Amino acid sequence: MFLPLIATAALAALQAAECPDPASAPGATWRGRATEEDRHRLHDWRDAWTDGLAAARAQGHQAEIAAEGALLDPDAAQTEPAPPPGDYACRTFKLGSRAPGGLAYVAYPAYTCRITADASGNALGFTKIDGSQRPIGLIYPDNDLRLVFLGTMQLGDEARAYQYGIDGERDMIGFVERVGANRWRLVLPRPNYESQIDVIELTPR
Repeated sequence: MFLPLIATAALAALQAAECPDPASAPGATWRGRATEEDRHRLHDWRDAWTDGLAAARAQGHQAEIAAEGALLDPDAAQTEPAPPPGDYACRTFKLGSRAPGGLAYVAYPAYTCRITADASGNALGFTKIDGSQRPIGLIYPDNDLRLVFLGTMQLGDEARAYQYGIDGERDMIGFVERVGANRWRLVLPRPNYESQIDVIELTPR
């Protein structure tokens, strides 16, 4: 991908993350926005994680999983889950495969993600700045251990992201948790592409 296209996509993604969204008006919650399909995905997150880990271990990736410690432990969430606004190094781990015989463990190098304060004051904005698959959306309060992410997938050299709820193939739901002093994760169960579950590690740049 050419650098000008990367810059264009990154700028458009940032603008989309910071652009006011009617569904993020004060008082809005993720439950008021989420599609029925995404509610089911979030409800079944543990099954997705269990399936992904089992498939990855079956392909011989026990050591890689253990090396990541709390990051890939489904029960490692700590209190105070909200990441502060700023830029983060984000590493994506894909566990399990949606295709029979596919790779069940894929770890990508760190890209740049950005957390912003949403204009409504009710949510945080999330943007993955670079890479060929770039989640973008809003992070809503949920409980003492997690926040809930609703967004869409921006692909390739696309200059703008889809609005959530327009295309089910692009819609994404997940949750944000803190798993260390300066370590968070965005967990995306049953994404529409490739894996059973994606875990994106966030550490401050």
